[in-house]
Amino acid sequence: MKLSFLTTLCLSISLADSLDSCVGRCGYGTNPLHPCQCNAACERFGDCCSDYWSTCAAASQDSCQGRCGESYNSSNRCHCNTKCGQYSNCCKDYSTLCGGSSSGGASISDLELQSLSERLLSLDVNKARPGDLTLNPQSLIPDSETASPRDRAPQPLFSFVNEGVLFSKPTFSSFLKLLDNYSRFTGSAESFSSEQQGEQDSFLRAAVMGTALGKELYNFLLTKGYYSSEVEFIQDLKMMWFGLYSRGKGQLDSSGFEHIFLGEIKNSKVSGFHNWIQFYLLEKQGQLNYYSHSFDGPWTSYPDVLGLQFNWDGYYKQVGSAFIGSSPEFDLAVYSLCFIARPGKACQLRLGGKPIAIQTYTWTNSFYGNGKKFIASAYPISP
Repeated sequence: MKLSFLTTLCLSISLADSLDSCVGRCGYGTNPLHPCQCNAACERFGDCCSDYWSTCAAASQDSCQGRCGESYNSSNRCHCNTKCGQYSNCCKDYSTLCGGSSSGGASISDLELQSLSERLLSLDVNKARPGDLTLNPQSLIPDSETASPRDRAPQPLFSFVNEGVLFSKPTFSSFLKLLDNYSRFTGSAESFSSEQQGEQDSFLRAAVMGTALGKELYNFLLTKGYYSSEVEFIQDLKMMWFGLYSRGKGQLDSSGFEHIFLGEIKNSKVSGFHNWIQFYLLEKQGQLNYYSHSFDGPWTSYPDVLGLQFNWDGYYKQVGSAFIGSSPEFDLAVYSLCFIARPGKACQLRLGGKPIAIQTYTWTNSFYGNGKKFIASAYPISP
C-alpha cells in the first residue's frame, strides 16, 4: 500500500523530531544516527539535544545525569559544577559523570596530609616550650567510665602556664580578644559589633598570613586549586569559622569557632570545647573543674593531645579532646586543612612521627555563599 504524500511528510517530521529530542533517551550512549545526544558526554562535546537539560536533568535530583556544568541553583539537593567540590555539595556521581574532582581542587592524598601536618608542626614557632607549661594529668580512666561525672583529680590540670611569654605573642593576644564575644548557651542569638568583627579579621590576619605556618597552608591549597588568592582564602576562613548558624530555637546562635574553641551548653551538657587555652583560663578563674583524662597522646613535647573530662560551671563534658600547648594558628590550620580535605571524615595526619587523626563534621542545615557548608566541629582522635 502506498502512503500519501501528506502521511509520508508527517512521518518524516515525526522521525526528525524524535531524533532531535531526548525523550526516552536520557543516559544512553552516543548514537551517530542521531544529530544530537542525551548523555553526560554531550555537555563536553557540545552536541546535546535542545531539550537535554529540561528532560534529562529532571530525571534525578540526586544525580549529575544531564547536569554537568550547570549553574548553581539553591533548590537542588546536590550540585554538578566545578565549584561543588570546594563547597562539599557534589552529587555522588559527579566524578564519574562529569569527569571532575568532588574534592574541589586536585585530590589530596593521606601521604600529602601527613607530610603537610609535619611541616605545619615544624613551623609552629609560637607553641609552648617545655618550660612554658606544667601539667598535672592525675587520673587516667578507661572510656567505659567517662559517662560517669566523677571528680577523680583533686588538683587542677594546669599547674603553670607562662602567660607572660605565650599570651604576649600576636596570635595568642588576638585570639584572647575573641573569647568574650559569645554567649555559651545555644538558643541565645549571637551578634557581633563592628569592633568584634574587626577582632575576627585581626585574628585571621595574624594567624594565617602573619605566620609561616598559615602561609604554608595557604600555598598548599593554592597549588591544589582550592583558592585563587589570599583574599579568597581569608574570606572563606572567616565564613567557615565565624559565620553564624542555628543549633537551637531557630536563632543564629552558633559558629564553628565558638563551638570548637570556646564550647557551648546544649541540652544541659557541654558541647564542643576543644581548646587548651580556654580550658586553662576557665580553670584559673574557678569556673571549670578538671575531673580526669581518658586519652594521653604519645608526645613528650608540645603539642600533646588529651581526652578530658570536666565540669564547666555545673555542666559536664564526657570527652573534650584537645591539643595541649599548641598555638591558636596551629589548631586553626590543622582543623581547616582537614575540613577542606576530608569534610565529615577522619583525617589521617602525623605529628612528630606519630599518627593522629582529626575528626571533622559539616553543618548541613544552612549554608553560605553558593551552598558552601560551615564547619560544625573538629577535634583530635586516636588514629
